[in-house]
Amino acid sequence: MNRSESLMSRFSGKESSAGYVILIAAALGIVVANSPLKSTYFDTLESGFEVGGGVFYLKLTVLKIINYFLMSAFFFLVGIEIKREITSGHLATFRKAIMPFIAAVGGMAVPALLYLLIAGGEDARGWGVPVATDIALAVGLLAIIGNSVLPSLRVFLLSLAAIDDIGAILIIAFIYTTGLAFSWLIAALLVVVAVLLMNKLHMRSGYLTIALGLLLWYCLYRSGVHPTLAGVVMGLLTPNIAKDKSVSSPSLIEWLEAKITPWSAFVVVPVFAFANTGVELSSQALESAWTSVIAWGIFIGLVIGKPLGVLISMTLARKLSVGDYPENAKSADLLATGSAAGIGFTVAIFIANLAFADPAKQDLAVIAVVTASIVSGVLSWALFTVFARKRAR
Repeated sequence: MNRSESLMSRFSGKESSAGYVILIAAALGIVVANSPLKSTYFDTLESGFEVGGGVFYLKLTVLKIINYFLMSAFFFLVGIEIKREITSGHLATFRKAIMPFIAAVGGMAVPALLYLLIAGGEDARGWGVPVATDIALAVGLLAIIGNSVLPSLRVFLLSLAAIDDIGAILIIAFIYTTGLAFSWLIAALLVVVAVLLMNKLHMRSGYLTIALGLLLWYCLYRSGVHPTLAGVVMGLLTPNIAKDKSVSSPSLIEWLEAKITPWSAFVVVPVFAFANTGVELSSQALESAWTSVIAWGIFIGLVIGKPLGVLISMTLARKLSVGDYPENAKSADLLATGSAAGIGFTVAIFIANLAFADPAKQDLAVIAVVTASIVSGVLSWALFTVFARKRAR
């Protein structure tokens, strides 16, 4: 087993375990929001504090602490995973990167287009919701399915999801950012320059790096840019070098992944899922979701748009022979992989909270994302199982 395969094996194992925890946390959020504890649940999430004034000022609720602060750790992990893939992983060369890049673009464009066709007249800002892929649940699902999935497709989905994350980050940064304070943006840029100088001078201070990361978070918070992007930026700025001078030393990125992944996968994301899936499922709410073009736009975008976008784009790319097609994979396998990519969940819910200001629309989006993610996961499992049996004959 080479280094890349070993990393993939460890990643898949963690993601499959984390997937169960995330689903349990999401289910608990729905249960509590529809139980006698719902008042306590919602009141706690909306409680918060306001401190300072002038240069130092914070106004956060419990929900915003989770969505703004804790999720920065999740996005930091996303950032270093993308950095590793680009510098030494599955996206390190053009031929390796171009196929998953094309698939990711198709897997984002088609869901967005379907949403706009269905719900653009109601609220066009929601087009970003169905473009997202939850890397933890998608890759975890393939690990659970096991030998029915070709090894090349596991690597392909991981690469596709990494590029999908880049797309989601850009959407958050450029589409769902309003009311910019340019003085704070300049301050954030100066922090980034300071981190780059640290890297250039080979300064290795964990405490200083954390301090600069917190300062970048605060500058983005005050600028109007979503502060979780500080995590992404710090992750992308992390140098992919050996952690120390020993021969067997892992890279700094691998070491950070090993340290942060358990906290992100088993604490941060489950807490986010618990806090953000709390939707009251009354008959009226379910009827509203059933008749809502927004909910249908998100659902169809994820369940149909994702696999269709991946399949169409990959078919065109294969005809053009522009990169490395997944080994031994057929169109049916790509359809099943595209269905796994339709599991939007964490990032899709995150974007939904940014896309819709109306809490009622946010609830509709959450219901649609959760339902679509479940349906996409079941479809992917069923397709992989059927196609594996056909190959075995």
